Amino acid sequence: MEETHTMPETITPAVPPTPPVPLSALLAREDLGLRQIAGPSDPSLVIHWAHTSEMADPYPYLLGGELLLTAGVHVPEAAGSGTYFDEYVSRIVAAGGAALGFGLAPVHDTVPRALVAACERHGLPLLEVPPQTTFSGVARAVWQLMAQARLAELRRVTEAQQSLASAAARPDPVRSVLRRLARHVSGHAVLYGPDGTALAAAGREPADEVRSALAGLATVVRATGDPAPEADRAPEAGPHATGGGTAGTTRAGTGSGVLPAPDHSATPDRFAAPDHSAAPPASGRPTAAPPAPAPPPPAPSRPLPASATDTIGSTHLAVYALGAGEGFVLGMAGARREPGDHTIASVAAVLLSLLTGEHHSGAGAARSSALVRLLLGASPEAVAPLLGEGGWVVVHARPEGQRPDAVAASALGAALGSPLVDLAHDVVRVLVPGGRLPEPQAGWTLGVSAAVAPREWAAADGQAARALARARATRAPLVRHGARPGWDALVPRADAEAHARAVLAPLAGRPELAETLRNWLALHGSWDRTAVALDVHRNTVRQRIARCAALLDADLDDPDVRMELWFALRHG
Repeated sequence: MEETHTMPETITPAVPPTPPVPLSALLAREDLGLRQIAGPSDPSLVIHWAHTSEMADPYPYLLGGELLLTAGVHVPEAAGSGTYFDEYVSRIVAAGGAALGFGLAPVHDTVPRALVAACERHGLPLLEVPPQTTFSGVARAVWQLMAQARLAELRRVTEAQQSLASAAARPDPVRSVLRRLARHVSGHAVLYGPDGTALAAAGREPADEVRSALAGLATVVRATGDPAPEADRAPEAGPHATGGGTAGTTRAGTGSGVLPAPDHSATPDRFAAPDHSAAPPASGRPTAAPPAPAPPPPAPSRPLPASATDTIGSTHLAVYALGAGEGFVLGMAGARREPGDHTIASVAAVLLSLLTGEHHSGAGAARSSALVRLLLGASPEAVAPLLGEGGWVVVHARPEGQRPDAVAASALGAALGSPLVDLAHDVVRVLVPGGRLPEPQAGWTLGVSAAVAPREWAAADGQAARALARARATRAPLVRHGARPGWDALVPRADAEAHARAVLAPLAGRPELAETLRNWLALHGSWDRTAVALDVHRNTVRQRIARCAALLDADLDDPDVRMELWFALRHG
């Protein structure tokens, strides 16, 4: 009985997460001496690994994308006069094999002519492997080329990350990031708003059909409601947007091959090709399809994809959802998709998420509004409702062993539950709304004010500063300002301030003396702890306190004098 084979449809290779190797690069290796004798010589042909097999039917053992190496041990003597080679090559093609390498010696002195003809018919590249070249040497060369490609990819991604981060710090960060992204991926980049409008774009202007398809693909990942028909809403990416759809443009759910995946080209079959595949997608865009019933709506609990890809003609499309569901989408279109493009686009998406979240979210808009109102003369009480509800505390913080930077300051604000952060020379100040009670933070020394109303923000700032000084002097992770009423509450504020000005008049214009005296009194006259709190030498503290005693003409060892001076310093 004649053996028959079930011929499945050609599948898309399940390629590994490594850069592919151009077949031309392998042929260029002089140490291998490989020679292509049949099949297409397209420069875009790539292989993902090398595999040796002497099976008559290698299909069950191939994943796709291989350079299959064989010495022809499986070839029967009468193979040239039958259909053996035609069936053998067709099975390799059906399994997704990228190329076939036939080794000369010890079985065959030449490549069988029937095999050459079969490879030509089926479009499979056929390489002649000379006797001096081992199959293991070919496999080693493949992995060497992969390693080189991987290193080049990592360098490209690293350079792109640095470039995009630099662009995000420019005066016009959103457009700067889009321009850099378009340059790195050699294509078009566009930022869509929550309503589908193209807010900014950069790079090569795509054709109307591509622009319309990209806008339609963005609806796949947008977190807002049901998208409008594409003909009504697909926006232009340029400055003179006119909108309009294009006939024949396909969308998710219509057979276009859209896959909501982080790093894939659009592929319709059982395997999805990762970003490292430089080969064009196997799926083409359908020109006609039989009518089918409308698909049921997705379950409400089904999460939206973070990204999606598609192709239109020879153009690759990709979209990325930004932020936490606010509806902003990054779109990209290009003639090719290189290894590393997904990583570069993901970095840009993160940066754009931060930029759009900061400037367009409700909380960010409220903070901006509060700042503008304060600058234009509004009182703290008037702007406080924009920032939060309840009581307020001020936190002064210093990191251990180093000066704070912007990243550390932002992280501290997030840990304390407030975006209202001020980075000074060596202290981070955080205005914490909503009655939250700050807790100790690892790596930080904190001083926390009492809970106050907005009109007392300035007083709370002073409380937090003194609490931080005490925390540093006592090496405590956190010190809170005491909220218990003191004797100063018995004296009207105006009278207390007038008395303080009179007592401290000799120290006017010498803030370093007043600050030293305040810390020295707060720390019970300890020279060493005062020196630690002020970051000065203990002898400097002694000299300043002696100078204060002389200018004030006071005996600082007298507890009554100390009490009066402390009262004045608290209200000065």
